[in-house]
Amino acid sequence: MARVLCVAAVQDGRIKRSSLEVLTHFRQLCDRSGGAVEAVVLDPQPNQFVDTLQKYGASRIFLVAGDAFGQHLNEPVVRALESVFRQSGADAIAFASTESAKDVLGALSVRLGAAVLSDVADVDVRDGDWVATRPVMAAKRHARTKALTTPVIVSVRAGSYVASEAPAEADVVEVSFSDDEQARRPEIREVLVALGGTVDLSEATVVVAAGRGVKDNEGRQLIEELAEVFKAPIGATRAVVESGMYPATSQIGQTGKVVSPDLYFAIGISGAIQHVAGMVNSRVIVAINKDPDAPIFQYCTYGLVGDLYKILPSLTEELRAAVAG
Repeated sequence: MARVLCVAAVQDGRIKRSSLEVLTHFRQLCDRSGGAVEAVVLDPQPNQFVDTLQKYGASRIFLVAGDAFGQHLNEPVVRALESVFRQSGADAIAFASTESAKDVLGALSVRLGAAVLSDVADVDVRDGDWVATRPVMAAKRHARTKALTTPVIVSVRAGSYVASEAPAEADVVEVSFSDDEQARRPEIREVLVALGGTVDLSEATVVVAAGRGVKDNEGRQLIEELAEVFKAPIGATRAVVESGMYPATSQIGQTGKVVSPDLYFAIGISGAIQHVAGMVNSRVIVAINKDPDAPIFQYCTYGLVGDLYKILPSLTEELRAAVAG
């Protein structure tokens, strides 16, 4: 492995945790093989992210400034990444597996003539071959895949690796980019933002999730009180979302969001595989369910068998005291 270019996704004025996980993993791979890990950031003001990228070990940082990157538009993003990739001379380009990344992988692979290993849980280079493990069938199985050509484009699922710092002095390269607005076919007229939460589920370090066992407003209040202890966002299973208790933006699972927090509370969640596929990469899972045979107990780190309406008040009180202390 000679050189990997990692794309740093920006959200709410900071680099996404999932991008730092990807940068960390490829830095470690490059350290073992004698290669170099580099980073690229597309933003109206990319200079503000240099310190963070150096802190996580990027040896060279490409900055591409442009108003077009304030809102994700595929065409300028693809053009900018193609230009930077060719300028860098990298052998591979790596993304966190975000919705924005999924939008551009196909077009970028055609322009670069690259193989794509998408939405992988693990990736490595063995005897010169890029090999990856990818969850399939709602994460019930894992497929082993190999790139048959180079260059390679990789996107990595959030939570697959742990972000860790390794400060380095990076060469900073400012890349000129000219966006021809007249040449753009699509146009963003309005961006609708979900209300009710300031923390993105996919970026949160703690998530409190409600399942079918949360049956009424009393249960909802108990969930909110627990979430308040950690200032955590609230997620939900599909059944709870469909009941109208929580908005669709709260849904976690195969057809919802994929989360990978340090701490995940599964409250009244049975553990159907469709939901588990969206949270199984959580580092510590605490489950509360009155059914001792609930599948969620196969995945949790700590399990409490009992009525959540009786358990949560005392658990929340103890956790509040612990956090305050």
